[in-house]
Amino acid sequence: MSPIRNAMVLAAGLGTRMRPLTDDRPKPMVEVAGKPLIDHVLDRLADAGIETAVVNLHYFADRLEAHLAGRTCPRLVFSDERDQLLDTGGGIRKALPLLGDAPFVSINSDTIWIEGIRPNLPSLMEAFDPAKMDAILLLAAATGSVGYDGRGDFVMDGDGRLTLRGEGLMAPFVYAGAAVLAPALFDRTPEGPFSLVKLFARAAEAGRLFGLRLEGVWMHVGTPEAIGEAELAVSLSTE
Repeated sequence: MSPIRNAMVLAAGLGTRMRPLTDDRPKPMVEVAGKPLIDHVLDRLADAGIETAVVNLHYFADRLEAHLAGRTCPRLVFSDERDQLLDTGGGIRKALPLLGDAPFVSINSDTIWIEGIRPNLPSLMEAFDPAKMDAILLLAAATGSVGYDGRGDFVMDGDGRLTLRGEGLMAPFVYAGAAVLAPALFDRTPEGPFSLVKLFARAAEAGRLFGLRLEGVWMHVGTPEAIGEAELAVSLSTE
């Protein structure tokens, strides 16, 4: 398989749970450890060899676009959702013509982690096998992740194949906000808003959804209070 060169950065969300910090800016511009979240993400993509990143825009679109205007690595292309917020799946579907025909990285603009021994994005990209996968997701342990208190998202078997958490159950792994996706994952999808979770469920039913466990520490920065926890974890990791 040829190297993965393109990425989709999901940056259009409203950031409701991050208020009041998002009253005057998009969530991707909220700072953690002295740097906006989206810059953490774009730096990580550049380090992984991504050449072009498509960034979708909706909430405070002008401000985010202006913030990123001077960025050259990776090269940025904007997918405009000012007229209608399309959710994660719909946003990527709209951007597919900008992403090309090859598998690509999808990453949330507010995901942040402390690397382990090996950088996680290159490992995820290397692990993607289009012959048997429609998607491979970066997964963090539901227990031990900073700022996360949910019930988990996925169960993973010994081959890395994923099933979704059942209703009312707990699952050991949570989606860490980064994946490699095949464009075919979006076959037979409608125009307009829809969630990536629906496509993950469909791929899981077909046995084509896989996971890779994150090395290091994932930080769920969902609320203003979680920023302090994340910054403490970052500072401890650099001591």
